[in-house]
Amino acid sequence: MSQLDAAWAALHAAAERARVRRIADLFALEPDRLARLTLDAAGLELDLSKQPWSLPDLEEALDLAAAAGVEAARDRLFAGEVVNRSEGRPALHPALRAPPGADFKAAGAPVSAEVDATRAAMRAFADQVRSGALTGATGKPFRAIVHIGIGGSDLGPRLIWEALRPLQPQIELRFAANVDPAELAQALTGLDPAETLVVTVSKTFTTQETLTNAETARAWLRAKLGQGADRHLVAVSAAPDRAQAFGVPAGQVFAFWDWVGGRYSLWSAVGLSCAVALGFEAFERLLAGAHAMDRHFVEAPLAANAPVLLALAHVFNRNGLQRPIRAVVPYAQRLRLFAPFLQQLEMESNGKRVDAEGRPVAHATAASVFGDAGTNGQHAFFQLLHQGSDIVPVDIVAVRQASEGDPAAQTKLLANAVAQAEALLVGRSEAEVRAELQARGLPPAEIDALTPQRTFPGNRPTSFLLIDRLDPERLGALIALYEHKTFVEGVLWGINSFDQWGVELGKTLATRVLAELEGGPAGDHDPSTAALIARLR
Repeated sequence: MSQLDAAWAALHAAAERARVRRIADLFALEPDRLARLTLDAAGLELDLSKQPWSLPDLEEALDLAAAAGVEAARDRLFAGEVVNRSEGRPALHPALRAPPGADFKAAGAPVSAEVDATRAAMRAFADQVRSGALTGATGKPFRAIVHIGIGGSDLGPRLIWEALRPLQPQIELRFAANVDPAELAQALTGLDPAETLVVTVSKTFTTQETLTNAETARAWLRAKLGQGADRHLVAVSAAPDRAQAFGVPAGQVFAFWDWVGGRYSLWSAVGLSCAVALGFEAFERLLAGAHAMDRHFVEAPLAANAPVLLALAHVFNRNGLQRPIRAVVPYAQRLRLFAPFLQQLEMESNGKRVDAEGRPVAHATAASVFGDAGTNGQHAFFQLLHQGSDIVPVDIVAVRQASEGDPAAQTKLLANAVAQAEALLVGRSEAEVRAELQARGLPPAEIDALTPQRTFPGNRPTSFLLIDRLDPERLGALIALYEHKTFVEGVLWGINSFDQWGVELGKTLATRVLAELEGGPAGDHDPSTAALIARLR
């Protein structure tokens, strides 16, 4: 048995021991548990003490990380080596948030100078738009941006905008990702073309959904502004020639490199719309927060490394305890898009059935992620979390200080976050329920009927992330934490976290179906698909 296989076997044995005990009991058995499983990283406080592992179990998990070569894999990532082997690319998103003058190399080629130059161009463009020095075709300043992209070209910037809007930007930012025409129509409603920039983000400038929306938005601009409308077009792409052929002025095309995966790209010019709308200082602060988490990930030992420990907690649940679903609940309305963002980050990165060598995986991979903002989720899926037949681990994110609104309401929000984590941990026993119902004077028969309905098993794990305030630095650190957590999980499972071939098949078939829906000859399909196409035609 290899060292890695032995480490996996030890983790599974530890998980079997965890099945028959209660997490709450571990606090008495392990007096240093809270101190050992709580840590600060880049302005975030992470509490993993309500996870099902004991401290000896944690040591088994750390042995797994060591046996899987997490530290060496991390070093290869930051060195710009080819870690995306199926596409022959590095995955060098940390270079995008490094301070100016860094010395990152992608597959041996220096890239930091180009990153710095693009960032400087972004700053200049953002400052010109915000100051009114750059105007549209009619001489009016720009007051709105419509950001067009999909997947990583949309979710990251959309999350940043939603989370940081209280910075009171002077420019409105709207998004269109879905090829459903309703989304773009809604994004354009009420805007004046003469005061609107359209930013199209596409690495190849061939993505069907993005180009369809971009063409519609361009037609909307040209209908009022004529050929001068092209001054209102901006592109972020690794294919500048295609962007310019589309009509984007050469000076308004910003670089996007193939060593940046889409779901890791918000730190690049993909975040240009946010840099303009929020101000470049806010964007730089976002980068600084992510860089702080990068330094923590690189420098902290495994036993005190937040991305590593968070990944190991998830793997302990996913693989050791066979829990295939995880909930993410940010107690911050401004982070309501965090769960959808993590769906793409984690499920697209690690939703793989073969390892990096193309062999069937030896272990279950990415968990299914769902969630919503608290307290909304408490009135929806928390019933399942507390009393459902499956145990669903939960990540709770809470913000200590409100940036707007009533401080008393923020205190109530925090009370709910803390109470839900406690309720999931301790539950409510049958004896407690019976005593409560008896104190209310209910008859014995009614107590017998109600007790099972009102009993909560508890022993349901949570990870609790506390952020002092939701500012650009801490948002950057939060996102980078989960990026690195996702990478560590991929290393443990032996998979490539940076390709996404599963995205391609449906898109390829959609091209064939589209030709048929537009009147082309019928193709070879299964009977159900053929019947659907016939009905739609």
